[in-house]
Amino acid sequence: MKYILAVLLLASCIQIKRKPSHEQKQTDTTTSVADTVSTSSQINAEKISPGELVKYAETLIGVPYLYGSTNPQQGFDCSGFITYVFNHFNIDVPRSSIEFTNVGTAIPLEKSKPGDLILFTGTDSTERFVGHMGIIISNDSVQTLFIHSTSGKANGVTITPLNDYYKSRFVKVIRIFPQNDS
Repeated sequence: MKYILAVLLLASCIQIKRKPSHEQKQTDTTTSVADTVSTSSQINAEKISPGELVKYAETLIGVPYLYGSTNPQQGFDCSGFITYVFNHFNIDVPRSSIEFTNVGTAIPLEKSKPGDLILFTGTDSTERFVGHMGIIISNDSVQTLFIHSTSGKANGVTITPLNDYYKSRFVKVIRIFPQNDS
């Protein structure tokens, strides 16, 4: 009984990390939606071109998926991949996908350009907060492609078309690079 009380007391003092589902493993689930309020809305990405960032991201295709990792020698989760790519250019970004909720400027999908970030929900359709993300690599009148690290069939860093599955999970596109405004 003392053990149960100690566990309950400890649980009330710390945040419990829920076990993520298949693709939700790509989300840092220790961050709550309320935590995103303190996240800076700006990322300083003026010193590199979006094309350079996309080109570098594409060199990581094939790195396996690994929940909670930002290490290309071991694998990436979705936000770990984003963090690693931006940090390569000395650009600080949030570590978890949900922390990107209030970052950058939301833009219509049809106006997205390479380097813009695309945000999705996790796989649980009852939860409508950000749980997955990628980098737009192309967007034309026919198709939008994005690069991301997925725990799905591709299992790792891959390029994916914005298909019906991802459209059903789409939250928004955010612009990080002011250069993409012109």
